[in-house]
Amino acid sequence: MSAPTTIAGRLDAKGLKIAVVAARFNDFIVDRLISGALDYLERHGMDPDAGTLVRVPGAFELPLVCQKLAQSGKFDGILALGAVIRGGTPHFDYVCAEASKGLAQVMLQSGVPVGFGLLTCDTIEQAVERAGTKVGNKGVEAASAMLETIRVMEQL
Repeated sequence: MSAPTTIAGRLDAKGLKIAVVAARFNDFIVDRLISGALDYLERHGMDPDAGTLVRVPGAFELPLVCQKLAQSGKFDGILALGAVIRGGTPHFDYVCAEASKGLAQVMLQSGVPVGFGLLTCDTIEQAVERAGTKVGNKGVEAASAMLETIRVMEQL
């Protein structure tokens, strides 16, 4: 029995144009996600001048701006970064659900890989842990997933 053809992405950002869309809300967390993601992409070959950082008010605005960037045809991938921390009202649930659905919709409709770096945490402590302490930096993980997806899509 022969082995199946395997298509896998490589973690190589050389020659890619990447847009990072980052929420300003909870910027003390989001700024750490941005730093981690950009450092990761540059260490994997992205020219710093090939990246574009766009700041938006909050997580709810991420999908619209990502959609505009995807439609522009200027970017190989888009990285969405933000942090939503649960409060005492259902607002958290609505924002998280709609931002998540919106980002997935952008990716599916445009065919442009969107890295999902939106933290949805119950506490500030959880957000801090996911922005570069105990649990690693989720901005890095989202950048890695986006990068690998770009390289897989190139082969399909």
